[in-house]
Amino acid sequence: MAVFFLLSVAAAWLALFPAARDGVAAGVGRALGRLAWVGGRMQAGAGRRADGITRMLRQRVRGLAGFLHRHRRLAVLALVLLALPPLLVMTVRREVVLEGLDPAVVTAADRHVLDLLRGERLAPPPDLPPAVFTAAEAELQRSAAGAAVPRAIASADRRWDRVDAGLRQQLLAIHQAMARQGYRMVLVEGYRSPGRQAELARRGSGTTLAGAGRSCHQYGLAVDSALYRDGRLQWDMGDPWTRRGYLLYGRLATDAGLEWGGNWRSLKDYVHVEARDACREARRAAGY
Repeated sequence: MAVFFLLSVAAAWLALFPAARDGVAAGVGRALGRLAWVGGRMQAGAGRRADGITRMLRQRVRGLAGFLHRHRRLAVLALVLLALPPLLVMTVRREVVLEGLDPAVVTAADRHVLDLLRGERLAPPPDLPPAVFTAAEAELQRSAAGAAVPRAIASADRRWDRVDAGLRQQLLAIHQAMARQGYRMVLVEGYRSPGRQAELARRGSGTTLAGAGRSCHQYGLAVDSALYRDGRLQWDMGDPWTRRGYLLYGRLATDAGLEWGGNWRSLKDYVHVEARDACREARRAAGY
């Protein structure tokens, strides 16, 4: 009400007294003129600064052009040396693959995985006898493996139906592609309970770095697979055949959009693959 009263008085004052109207108009005119003067000075200053920056850039460009002109032979040589290696790779070797892998084998396996992932539904293979995993666990206890390998293998969960359906199809396709290249793979561990994960973490960093709730195994979004030959599980990366097999396995898993433990820096886990993005969402939903 007070504001309305003041506005009404001001309107009546302007309406009844011409001198008041003239004074207000003159004041508004002076204010607008002042604003225009200030704006003009600011614009002039900005123009001077822009001119200075333009002149500086022109000087720098002329200096660089002069330097390149004076050292043109050295510049051309440096350009050739930088461009030559990638041009040679693109010309001589159309596809770059990991050391020890046959490009033809990788290409054929890639095509096979893509064909399988287009919609074919694969069924898990028959289970191996439990004695295979009991013997593997005993062998690991006697040796010091250089890379991370599953522990307590005999008691691990190898039920394919507890692995996420999408990951299960991807892994079965990769296993089938590996078999086409002479490498049989078997599931060593899929789902892992929080209690088992906590126990493995207590055994030390040589087994796992993830505590309970942090591993993708707890959500059915990670799988450990091992090469199988001559009735035994194989994970000696010092053996050329085994190394080539796991490198191929990692390449196929990566191409299928999965994360391979062999690419990790802190702990090399050549048997491990996981659906990383889906696992992150599952951990967030579980509060980890």
